[in-house]
Amino acid sequence: MIDFPNAKINIGLNITERRADGYHNLETVFYPLMIKDALEVIESKELNFQSSGIVIPGSSEQNLCLKAYYLLKQDFDIKPVDIHLHKHIPIGAGLGGGSADAAFFIKLINQTFALGLTPDAMMQYARQLGADCAFFINNQPVYAYGKGDDFEPVSLDLSAYKLVLVMPPVHVSTAEAYGGIKPVPAQTSLKGLIKLPVTEWKAHIHNDFEGHIFKAHPAIAAVKDELYNAGALYASMSGSGASVFGIFEKLPDLSRLEKENQVFYGV
Repeated sequence: MIDFPNAKINIGLNITERRADGYHNLETVFYPLMIKDALEVIESKELNFQSSGIVIPGSSEQNLCLKAYYLLKQDFDIKPVDIHLHKHIPIGAGLGGGSADAAFFIKLINQTFALGLTPDAMMQYARQLGADCAFFINNQPVYAYGKGDDFEPVSLDLSAYKLVLVMPPVHVSTAEAYGGIKPVPAQTSLKGLIKLPVTEWKAHIHNDFEGHIFKAHPAIAAVKDELYNAGALYASMSGSGASVFGIFEKLPDLSRLEKENQVFYGV
């Protein structure tokens, strides 16, 4: 079986407090983005993982798809599988690509071996693999809170707009992103702000990571400025970066950005 895990963007991201368990409470809106990996799972005599496309850092044994396999293996007598992941979603971009791969892998295993897991049950497994992993089970826009794995559905449809994603040649680690954060309770909840017209988001919806990350990586800040110069109604870094997305009424000419960055149009 084959499926195509997609990315997500964060629309707004408020880090509201540090938790006793070392995580942070936050609020954000996850929205699916149609930049996709390809993931194939085939029954095999032995468990095997291989990847192509963008090089995935670290050892393959640490890949979330394998971790998801072993997690399910604890509760189900599933056979070994051949896993082939073709990586296209930029890595270290705040797009949740690894989490998407794991969530889609859980769904493929559920189908392949007819496990009968409900979406809620699959989400419980996904939550054990990453804070945003469970989002990709239902893959619908949500208001996320707590560690980022508690969800409420939101009525949000951006299909009338053109989304553009820019990935600069910069890597921002999770440790760097959270290391510069000073949690502050949000004055107005994002759950209400997301209902505003997109034309008003610029003044009200922000990503708390941008302040210190833009200082450390001016190239990311420059991308956001360029998107607004090109006519974006709203632009923001996604998650902890380094990618930046823009929402436009019509596709812009970003040829200057294309010289030094990856640019994905109409996603």
